[in-house]
Amino acid sequence: MQTPPAPSSGTRRGSLACVGLGMTLGSHLTPLARSHIEQADVVFAALSDGVVEMWLERMHPDVRSLQPYYREGKSRLKTYRQWVELMMAEVRAGKRVCGVFYGHPGIFAWSPHKAIETARAEGYEAHMEPGISAEDCLYADLGIDPGRFGCQHFEASQLLFYERRIDPAGYLVLWQVGLVGDRSLARFQTGSAYRQLLVELLARDYPLDHEVIVYRGATLPIEKPRVRRLPLRELPQAPLTAEETVVLPPAQSLRPNIAMQQRLEALDELEKAGDVA
Repeated sequence: MQTPPAPSSGTRRGSLACVGLGMTLGSHLTPLARSHIEQADVVFAALSDGVVEMWLERMHPDVRSLQPYYREGKSRLKTYRQWVELMMAEVRAGKRVCGVFYGHPGIFAWSPHKAIETARAEGYEAHMEPGISAEDCLYADLGIDPGRFGCQHFEASQLLFYERRIDPAGYLVLWQVGLVGDRSLARFQTGSAYRQLLVELLARDYPLDHEVIVYRGATLPIEKPRVRRLPLRELPQAPLTAEETVVLPPAQSLRPNIAMQQRLEALDELEKAGDVA
């Protein structure tokens, strides 16, 4: 089994590794992520449910759940800052700390990035070990190849808060639609009126009868992915959780860029003639 890299000379004693557990219990954990968990002095866990936490506790005697720091009405950013301080307190105490996050620890996860940045700034060894993310599972479960038509990913609220450009000739993946429009970072769900605003924005580029896919990957081996298909106009009334992702397949065909293709053709001819390096 691979082992985590040893601290380089000049670094302080404590260390931090943020690893991904993957999405499906047991089947997505990499050998290197497992090694980080097993060799840590203390493990902090931000996972999808209690069953996954119980499974992790079989791998290490000191697993500390980060989930109790969530609270309705409390800003999630405040919670995430607390997570960073909890992990850094143990790092500063000279311990090998492992933060375990479901999916990929660097995707839709503020705390791992901030904790690693803080640890490195203070002279500690810090490392992020990737994991299989919800995005990876989405491609497999829905049969999407992002290289075929292209694929845009947005956190849903960003489409309302900022001017973003959507390309309806590719796939559009919207994350956290169940929380769309939440400016407080303190809610676990927003209602249909918020999703109606999102639909009105999307209707600039998509017909209201365009099919959307509501997706959630499996987190337990006994589960199957949840996939629902509905027209865009019905999205506001559809029950959604923060964990579900909305995918809009392409609504237009790719349009050839004739001018650029002509320039490429000219370059090809020059290359054949030996005039292009």
